[in-house]
Formats: sequence, C-alpha cells, structure tokens
Amino acid sequence: MTMKKFFWITTLLLVLSTLTVVTVSAQGSTPTDDEVNAIAKQLYCPVCENTPLDVCPTDACKEWREEIRGMLADGKSEAEIKQHFVDYYGARVLSEPPRVGFNWLVYVVPPIVIVAGIFVLFRAFRAWSQPAVTEASVDENEASPSSDDEYIARMEEELKKRN
Repeated sequence: MTMKKFFWITTLLLVLSTLTVVTVSAQGSTPTDDEVNAIAKQLYCPVCENTPLDVCPTDACKEWREEIRGMLADGKSEAEIKQHFVDYYGARVLSEPPRVGFNWLVYVVPPIVIVAGIFVLFRAFRAWSQPAVTEASVDENEASPSSDDEYIARMEEELKKRN
C-alpha cells in the first residue's frame, strides 16, 4: 500500500509542476491589452489633439500601441517606455507634465489660488454680515441746513408753507 501511495503522490506532484510551468510560460509570451493600455492611458497622441493613446482610432496610434507591446515584451519598464516617447515627441505626449522647472507651477498655483479665494470670500461674507458702523451723535449745527446753501433753504421754506 505504501508503494501505491508513493506512486499517486509522485504523479500528483508531476501534474501540478507541469501546470505551473505552463502558466508561467503563457504569461511571459506577449503583454495583454490591459498592460498596453495601462501605459497608453498615460500618453497622448502626438498627431490628434487631446486624445489619449489608448482610445485614439488612428493607424499611427495603433502602431504606437504595438510599439508599446513590443517594448513590454522586450522587458522594458513603464518609465523607459514613457521616456522613449518623450525623446521622440517631446513632453507634450505625457498626460501629466513632468514636475521639473516651470511645470511646477501647474502643481503649486491652483492650491494657492483656491486658498486665497476662500480667504477673500470669507472676509467678504464676514464684512457683508456685519452692520455698518454709524455715528450715534450728530451736532445740531451740522443737522440744520447751512445758510450758504440756497437750494436747501428754499426747499425748507416750501415744505413749511405746505404744512
């Protein structure tokens, strides 16, 4: 009975090891469309305006996706592939500008503008919600119309006549 048990265990191990070898060799042959599109989403078509490479219907984009597939099959990393496209077409093919030099403003300015806008709105709403400060006491001399102003004096006389 031990010989039968040994035979079945050995057979089972051989079958399992064959399955793992087949799985590993199948994964290494060609990159899947998902792997290609994961990189193509991060690149824009140099020919079409504002179109990601993964959804662009032109023949040139199909060729570039195949180029990405070939580079992945050669074992190149995502960064190497993106750098290859930047070398040939410039940084405009990247969906996210590189964080160097003048491009840092893209990442720094919007939060600063948002915070400044919130501050200005807060101050404005606070000023609008508070009543305006007025002087409580007024001199009687200032309240009566000045004798120099003819128009006001005439208006006062007309009003007194009607009452």
